[in-house]
Amino acid sequence: MRLSHRVAAGVDSPMAAAYDSVTTAGGRRPLLDLARAAPAYPPAAEVVQHVATVASDARYAAQAGLPHLREAFAADLRTDHGGDVTADDLVVTAGCNQAFCLVADALCGPGDEVVTPRPTYFNHTMWLRMRGVEPVILEPDASWVPRAADAEALISERTRAIVLVTPGNPSGVEVPPDELAAFADLARRHDLALVLDETYRAFRATPAHALYSAPDWRDTVVTLHSFSKDLALAGYRVGALVGGEALRRQALKLLDCVAIGAPRVGQEAAWAGLTKAQAWRAERAAEVAARREAFADAMAARPGGFEVLALGGFFAWVRHPRRDLPTPDVVKRLLTEQDVLVMAGTDFQAVDDGALRVSVGNLAGDDLDELLDRWQEFGG
Repeated sequence: MRLSHRVAAGVDSPMAAAYDSVTTAGGRRPLLDLARAAPAYPPAAEVVQHVATVASDARYAAQAGLPHLREAFAADLRTDHGGDVTADDLVVTAGCNQAFCLVADALCGPGDEVVTPRPTYFNHTMWLRMRGVEPVILEPDASWVPRAADAEALISERTRAIVLVTPGNPSGVEVPPDELAAFADLARRHDLALVLDETYRAFRATPAHALYSAPDWRDTVVTLHSFSKDLALAGYRVGALVGGEALRRQALKLLDCVAIGAPRVGQEAAWAGLTKAQAWRAERAAEVAARREAFADAMAARPGGFEVLALGGFFAWVRHPRRDLPTPDVVKRLLTEQDVLVMAGTDFQAVDDGALRVSVGNLAGDDLDELLDRWQEFGG
């Protein structure tokens, strides 16, 4: 058989490669897994209990999503962001990655371009390239924040969308609300979509954006969401896209061909998390924020040659001290010599500037001190 040349030319999953490499860990100490991009803790007890009560219902859900989940999530978005967003603006998907793929295919065809900042989220660029769409890389400013003023020069007649992730994956960087408003204005002026991946929005430190307050937001703004992170539902595969009617119609055509609709049990779990576990959800977000703060303080006190480039959401973007080695080799040696698993920055960008993605949201208990001890040993 002959395979698709676009898919065959695509990279294999960096995340899968990272976990395949665990067999090469040195095994001298317990593995510190700081590659995982989702919380290691289980979902709230209220969610588990609700899932047990509905598990026998295996029917298809409504294609756009269970009405009670869509109502609950629209209310959650209004509480967080204000503005005008309703259940009718939502399509529930099997995770946020599926939401992105549906939106990308609804907007773009082969030969089109999408502007997205460095470092990129690798699944976004993987999907675009395998569909014949070219990511055009926007360089961030010195603080790693992408700027709308810099993006305008990259827009061409082939551009169909601007894609941002905030808080960032992998950098953790949060795009400020006023900058997001500037990106929305830029997209509106050029008849583009602003696609905003908010997978880690529950872990942000900056104020929420107010994009849903614009009377015509549905003509420009598309937001993508995950319940995997703040509700710890990664394996249930449930996310959502929020956008205008024309886009949702195209997304539903695509969804009908790949999954019909998101799994019912995952949707019920997300509804329970939104309506029955709000206190639990807030406590977990505060826990992640405390881990970020502790990491920043500890790195300032004893960096061990490692440098924090950016920090926010669930991640730290850190430069390693071994500039004599390519970063993928550094990642391998951290695993074999120190039993520390992180992601190489080269998984997210074409340049090797010594960056690593570190999931500080998973630094529980004594893990932080242990990590710094091992980094000191490695860097020294």
